[in-house]
Amino acid sequence: MYRKLRSYPLWISLLVLPLLLAGCSSVDVDHYADTAPVLDIGEYFDGRTRAWGIVQDYRGEVQRRFVVDIDGEHDGTTLVLDEHFVYDDGETDRRVWTFERQGDGRWIGSANDVEGPVEARQAGHAFNMTYRLPVEVSGREITFTMDDWMFLQPDDRLINRTDMKKFGITLARITLVFERVGSDLDNTDS
Repeated sequence: MYRKLRSYPLWISLLVLPLLLAGCSSVDVDHYADTAPVLDIGEYFDGRTRAWGIVQDYRGEVQRRFVVDIDGEHDGTTLVLDEHFVYDDGETDRRVWTFERQGDGRWIGSANDVEGPVEARQAGHAFNMTYRLPVEVSGREITFTMDDWMFLQPDDRLINRTDMKKFGITLARITLVFERVGSDLDNTDS
């Protein structure tokens, strides 16, 4: 899905590792348990969804823009997301996720290019999953830890922020805004 980052010296970011790791902590998804509107990814992604996204490097500079169209099928237990990406440079990509509902806001997921099973949780308006994703950077494959958060808004849009980390350091960030669409994609302009 987020296959390439432009060539910037990632090692510069790694030089500040000790400074950035001091005081790092993450929020638990249960922190959002009493928030509304309540997000259920099975219900939200059942049908067609479109998202617009950007990839930013560690400095905040936008490196890529993209649109993703998602066909989702949810049978109450299993959610399959067929994602089709078109990047601003014309590159295309596809990822297919399969999530199995485990109960109590938990899901187990897998995708064609993601390492191992993915444990995910939802509570209130939030959803979180962490997974490992190999990404091509300057002709090399680097495996990032993806810290992926989604937040449902009152207008039924979903905001997604994913930090791409290596050695606990955020080296890039992906931001998307999802919108559910009818059987015809209303906004077909990328």
